[in-house]
Amino acid sequence: MKLLKILVLNSGSSSLKYQVIDTETDEMLVKGNYERIGQPIAFLTHKVNGEKHKFEHSAKDHKEALEFVMSRLISKHYGIFKSLDELDAIGHRVVHGGEKLTNPTLVTDEVIKEINKAAELAPLHNKSAVLGIEACKELLPTKPMVTVFDTGFHQSIPPERYIYPIPYKLYEKYHIRKYGAHGTSHKYVAYRVSEIIGKDIKDLKIVNCHLGQGASVCAIQNGNSVETSMGLTPLGGIPMGTRSGDLDPSVVTYIMKKENLNPTEINDLLNKESGVYGISNISVDFRDIEREALGGSIRANRALDAFHYATAAYIAKCAVAMGGIDVLTFTAGVGEKSPYSRSEICKMLKIFGVEISEELNNIKSEEREISSPKSQVRVFIIPTNEELMIAKETEMIIKKKGI
Repeated sequence: MKLLKILVLNSGSSSLKYQVIDTETDEMLVKGNYERIGQPIAFLTHKVNGEKHKFEHSAKDHKEALEFVMSRLISKHYGIFKSLDELDAIGHRVVHGGEKLTNPTLVTDEVIKEINKAAELAPLHNKSAVLGIEACKELLPTKPMVTVFDTGFHQSIPPERYIYPIPYKLYEKYHIRKYGAHGTSHKYVAYRVSEIIGKDIKDLKIVNCHLGQGASVCAIQNGNSVETSMGLTPLGGIPMGTRSGDLDPSVVTYIMKKENLNPTEINDLLNKESGVYGISNISVDFRDIEREALGGSIRANRALDAFHYATAAYIAKCAVAMGGIDVLTFTAGVGEKSPYSRSEICKMLKIFGVEISEELNNIKSEEREISSPKSQVRVFIIPTNEELMIAKETEMIIKKKGI
């Protein structure tokens, strides 16, 4: 059986992002985003045949939102199917799989149970993913579904790098360890850059920088993740839009004591009020902070300097993990669209022989090599395509199971 069309879903707490991908041609046939689900005014942005359409349509839950999306997919004017029989399978993005869910997996009741268990480590993301899965079970009960986990790619990180220096019994009891995130993006970029270079991925030492509102750095050696910046949850690692990244643990307990915060309140502060926004007090959008920084704002400059330094430092850590670096890649919102951030990060990596061409670097959201001829490390911008990777892995599992 050759699968042709797969629906890829990324469910948020009040949103539903989707694409339909033809895995034979890797073409994205349609994409959309249902926003403000459960609120009085909800709307769907639906893009097909190069045209964007917006529909205001209230949806009390993910089931109603998905039902309206399905009506668009088979619509004469906005659709791509004559009937939903033409849809072959559904792939769901799930952020955290814990230690048990490490590979793309067919959806079963047991899998849903494990996703809910892992929700302790990514509560907003995992619970939202289950909402999308349950909606599909009700509306598309005959379609096979596969879950693809952001943490799965990082299961190849060796124990000495994922274990935390806390009492080992806590790891055994609660599975507290580094899990990482953005694995689907890191995997896609690594395989894509190996194609561009024309070398087997097993012969390359790649560091990928997924830099956006959420951000992480990953070392990929022999095609496997061997180090990454995010930790137990997506809060760890480098500073992000509103997330703190790594901290001295005493900072957390000190703030809790001084501000009289409970665990939920400190978690919200570190996830929603920190990062470059916390330092700059300007915006959660890196473009706004960059504009203010270039205009002379001290706090904006300090926020970006901290972000660039932490990213460069983690790239160095990844190089240590692999015993060198052959290729450096930038992806996601900031990685793809900010020549300034790429330049500032690369300036701190001259010790590794990294040198970019500022002329080549002066571009946004295009696949391009930006390293100079003198650079000992090849540097690329690679727009990520997590949806295509999810579709491919969904296809692989369906074919493997003979469904």
